[in-house]
Amino acid sequence: MPREILVVGIATGTLEHLTLEAVDALRRIDVVLVADKRQDTADLTAWRSDVCARVRDDDGPRVIAVPDPDRGPDATRDATAYATGVRDWHRARVDAYEAVLRDLPEDDVIGFLVWGDPAYYDSTLRIVDALAERISLDCHVIPGIGAVSLLAARHRIHLNRIGHPVHITTGRRLLQEYAAHGADLGDIVVMLDGYLRCTELAATHPDLWIYWGAYLGSEREELRSGRLGDLADELRTLRAALKESHGWVMDTYLLRHP
Repeated sequence: MPREILVVGIATGTLEHLTLEAVDALRRIDVVLVADKRQDTADLTAWRSDVCARVRDDDGPRVIAVPDPDRGPDATRDATAYATGVRDWHRARVDAYEAVLRDLPEDDVIGFLVWGDPAYYDSTLRIVDALAERISLDCHVIPGIGAVSLLAARHRIHLNRIGHPVHITTGRRLLQEYAAHGADLGDIVVMLDGYLRCTELAATHPDLWIYWGAYLGSEREELRSGRLGDLADELRTLRAALKESHGWVMDTYLLRHP
């Protein structure tokens, strides 16, 4: 009998942003597996437990923190080394999760609670697919309200203008893609940009408009919008202060041509 896995998008931990489908899934889960990265992100694990507790009448699911393998120095790797490093990291994660799953009762419903939506730059589904090659699994995915949707809602904007495309990319790829295609990319949503690569465009493209948000949907939420040339220094300073204060930052932004 396949083991049931529920991959649930839980938005940013705000109860009001859970879908009814997500609430039903959280009420069925027996065990939640969480990647234990470091003490700085302990509050992310606590938020997962809190979300479950607020939608259930019992003590909630058992939460198992699985030590997360070291990912390595992403910032200093070129594209090939980065891809190889991520694949190695995924394999090590699969090994760790498999060891835990084999010790759990087969009828336990296992949950992976994903920030935002599992479809956007998240490795959980790849991990589950790899686990399914080793263990018989029945996986169901429940979408969530992600940072991209919340960014648009908080700034009260469309992600695209009439007849224009939307390009979603990462901070690692932004400068290369912008240099090659410029305005042809349309409106650009950037995720996973720990170094605010957009600020490197401020000198040459100061009139780009940026809509930025951090900790979207949480009580820590920060929003900024305006000309990139005017905001670049402020965003660098603010993001550094937020990371120093909380140990981590989840942010995303939209770049738009004037």
